[in-house]
Amino acid sequence: MLRASGHSDTGRVRTSNEDCFAIDDRLALCVIADGMGGHNAGEVASRMTVDAVIEFVNQWSTEGDADSDLDKTWPFGYDTHLTQDGNLLRTAVQIANVQILEASSHSEEYAGMGTTIVAARVTGPQLTVAHVGDSRLYLRTSRGIRPMTRDDSWLAAIMSQNPDTDPAVFRQHPMRNALTSVVGALPRIEVHIAEATLSTGDMMLISTDGVHGVLEDDKLASLMSGSDLQAIARRIVDAALDAGSTDNCTTIVGRYNA
Repeated sequence: MLRASGHSDTGRVRTSNEDCFAIDDRLALCVIADGMGGHNAGEVASRMTVDAVIEFVNQWSTEGDADSDLDKTWPFGYDTHLTQDGNLLRTAVQIANVQILEASSHSEEYAGMGTTIVAARVTGPQLTVAHVGDSRLYLRTSRGIRPMTRDDSWLAAIMSQNPDTDPAVFRQHPMRNALTSVVGALPRIEVHIAEATLSTGDMMLISTDGVHGVLEDDKLASLMSGSDLQAIARRIVDAALDAGSTDNCTTIVGRYNA
């Protein structure tokens, strides 16, 4: 069973909050999105994406059957290398991508909008994560904390090609935070899927880059103590703001118990 709570703050610099999050206890589903675009387009993109993911997962959970109508249930195909939840979240994000593109094409105000996404679902002890962009999911176990996502960013691409490079070299680089993929960027995007088997007491942290952009992994782990998940989520956001974050800050904190 997954219990989760989240917190979001516009921050001390921005005038609007383009982050969006949702937690559906019945579906054991947590979703975070960090939008971008002019006017209110980023806020629209993130909300549309979160809503689309939850709607599809809910519809599938109510009506879906992987063996009924493959073309209807899995409009982007069914990847046999993924679990059913992996296919479910992958499809949900692809549907959100189509909706963002359609909205962008029909409204000059929303042209070019996009968003990051992290969607996480727990079925039994299995955690399945779908992600695009640079929002992250961290898993904290008895062995420590580790990211289950990999950023779709210029810096992450450079580091993957040159893993021995000190990332501090790029601290002031103008391309450091440039994204290489977001929901709404292209007609077909790559949705990354990651999975893990949970044990009782394992915790997850989902965050937008306003949080993990200023807090190191060890600091995040140290803040994930206590039993009050809402208090933990708020504590992490407050710590990011105190550390000088100039962005919107959003977190979801979850704990698994068998």
